[in-house]
Amino acid sequence: MIPSRLFSARPQAVLEGMGFWMLPTRSLPSRLLLRASPRLLSVSCADCTKHQEPPRKQPLSEKKLKRHFVDHRRVLVRGGRGGSGVSCFHSEPRKEFGGPDGGDGGNGGHVILRVDQRVKSLSSVLSRYQGFDGEDGGRKNCFGRNGAVLYIQVPVGTLVKEGNEVLADLSRPGDEFIAAVGGSGGKGNRFFLANDNRAPTTCTPGQPGQERVLFLELKTVAHAGLIGFPNAGKSSLLRAISNARPAVASYPFTTLNPHVGIVHYEDHQQIAVADIPGIIRGAHQNRGLGLAFLRHIERCPFLLFLVDLSVPEPWTQLDHLKYELEQYNEGLSKRPYAVVANKIDLPQARARLPQLQARLGQEAIALSAATGENLEELLLRLKELHDRHVATELEHGRQPLRW
Repeated sequence: MIPSRLFSARPQAVLEGMGFWMLPTRSLPSRLLLRASPRLLSVSCADCTKHQEPPRKQPLSEKKLKRHFVDHRRVLVRGGRGGSGVSCFHSEPRKEFGGPDGGDGGNGGHVILRVDQRVKSLSSVLSRYQGFDGEDGGRKNCFGRNGAVLYIQVPVGTLVKEGNEVLADLSRPGDEFIAAVGGSGGKGNRFFLANDNRAPTTCTPGQPGQERVLFLELKTVAHAGLIGFPNAGKSSLLRAISNARPAVASYPFTTLNPHVGIVHYEDHQQIAVADIPGIIRGAHQNRGLGLAFLRHIERCPFLLFLVDLSVPEPWTQLDHLKYELEQYNEGLSKRPYAVVANKIDLPQARARLPQLQARLGQEAIALSAATGENLEELLLRLKELHDRHVATELEHGRQPLRW
């Protein structure tokens, strides 16, 4: 038997706490069962609905993020507003003239751009950011809390511009730039206490944060830039010498985004090679993929020109590639480089190799990215170019890029 005192206050409340547990029918009056049963069903359904999590947006996978490659972004940043000061006076028993004790407001939070090596694109950067506001001051000379700093994660090689002025070049991991300064907090009336003013009532509001429009531009940071016409085999070569996995197909413009592969050597040395999407004639006039990816070559200290030996007169490809680079940025084609002749596994390509060597006046590295033939010579040449670049940087007192 259930004691009758359990039901003396609110029978429904006791039944609600029992959930799906039902009392024997013979121990309760019929009128109580008619009232309790629907209530039990409704409470259990409400509990299920309350504990059911709302649907959340699924994060994009790494493969989908690569499809949405973004290398430029317009961002409106605004620092947090400072907290206002307070005007109040100390109140305490048997202390008639306590004096002013209004505290200052907290400063607004800054908005800071920070380089994160895990971020590969500007696709995750929003178009507007608002810093955190500072808290208002309080009684008893309590200062308001400062607004927290808002960090925006950007990839390595981000260029920050305001109009035509370059504000920062975030080319190193961990680099930071204060995009918007938070507003200063207001002063409480305690701040205005003076000998000639023992009971000030003045307090100042917090200042608004700095607001500016910034243009972010991503330039891929790598040691070597792999340059060639579409279908020359750049992606296949990058897959052969590194762990990068760009798309490979038999149609032009398979690679639509720059890919960076890391080449590892026995002495734990690492060299970054960037696969620049295919350049065509007239790229400096924004034809094909145009100027969208020519900017990614600017940061590469040395270049690898990839020539397709399977086409007639392959030596003309090098002249056209150098011309496009020179038209885009004067002096870009004069950087240290090596010529790589791909597709040596084809019979007609191997027959054109002596003509290519004679036309260039220098030795080209003949290899096959598909079969892996003669890749060792390319790796040795790549290491030679890198060591020469490191020595030049140290000679000029600059720290070389490390991956």
